[in-house]
Amino acid sequence: MSSMVTLSPGLGTTPGGYHSRISGIGGYRPERVVPNSEIVERIDSSDEWIRQRSGIEARHRAAPEETVVDMAEQAARAAIAHAGLEVDQVDAVLVATVTHPYQTPAAAPELAHRLGLTCMAIDLSAACAGYCYGIGLASDMVRSGSAQNVLVLGVEKLSDFTDYDDRTIAFIFGDGAGAAVVSRSETPGISPTVWGSDGEQKAVIAQDESWMEVRANPDLQFPSIKMQGQSVFRWAVWTIAKKAQETLDAAGLTVADVDVFVPHQANMRIIDSLAKTLGLPDSVVIADDIRTTANTSAASVPLAMSKLVESGQIRSGDVVLQIAFGAGLAYAGQVVIAP
Repeated sequence: MSSMVTLSPGLGTTPGGYHSRISGIGGYRPERVVPNSEIVERIDSSDEWIRQRSGIEARHRAAPEETVVDMAEQAARAAIAHAGLEVDQVDAVLVATVTHPYQTPAAAPELAHRLGLTCMAIDLSAACAGYCYGIGLASDMVRSGSAQNVLVLGVEKLSDFTDYDDRTIAFIFGDGAGAAVVSRSETPGISPTVWGSDGEQKAVIAQDESWMEVRANPDLQFPSIKMQGQSVFRWAVWTIAKKAQETLDAAGLTVADVDVFVPHQANMRIIDSLAKTLGLPDSVVIADDIRTTANTSAASVPLAMSKLVESGQIRSGDVVLQIAFGAGLAYAGQVVIAP
């Protein structure tokens, strides 16, 4: 892998007073590991079927009393330490999640309080694309001068919203948290974000009942997430490959410049298809965290990236193409220089 490529001023950047980069990254996986063997009986399936369909071998599951904020705090402290910062140097907190069980207040202010902060803190609801949305917003905040260091979280406790008798969804999700610190930089380290949505397909991945319907009908069970798998697969393969190429174009780079590819860990077949369609060289490291972590929605990309950093498969200065997609349907991606 090469550490020679940088995003030069005026090349793949938008107007702004400062540059931004990811200065630190961290992840947290709950202690309990749930292999496919614990899931298959309730859905009349097999370990082999799940692996072939998704690439998933196991997932982490939070303890019953473990909250979204608990997990986020672990990942946040790891990212801040990796950035070499003190907690009080964080100017803003962005938490991407769709599984914080309170409509209000948001998870972000509680997380900030636990860290000893009283800074701006908000939640982002963009499902699996939430973390990449957060990186784009944090980069814009840093580049505009409204913050010097922004903490970005992707965290989900999907076990609270999964129907383990639903054969189409029971094996897909895991729990966890990933975090990054976006900081002011002397040189560009985050490209413009390519992002968007297709609300016409909002039903393809969705909570099965609204809270109003649950309130009105006491016979309804707690809502769970439903997904039309084949529709999502076709949309992702067709749309996200094009958006990934647009992300490279926005950065002024080609696939030959990429050292690492970190797509949303939704399905190994989707990941393989994206890599093939993009024409990524064999030398590119491709994240496959889905095998042991499953789909952790907004936590997916930072968890996968933190694992590659910890294992030494990503080196400081590497060019990383990251992109995520999910319910909405929403998508977001950018090229970042590894911290």
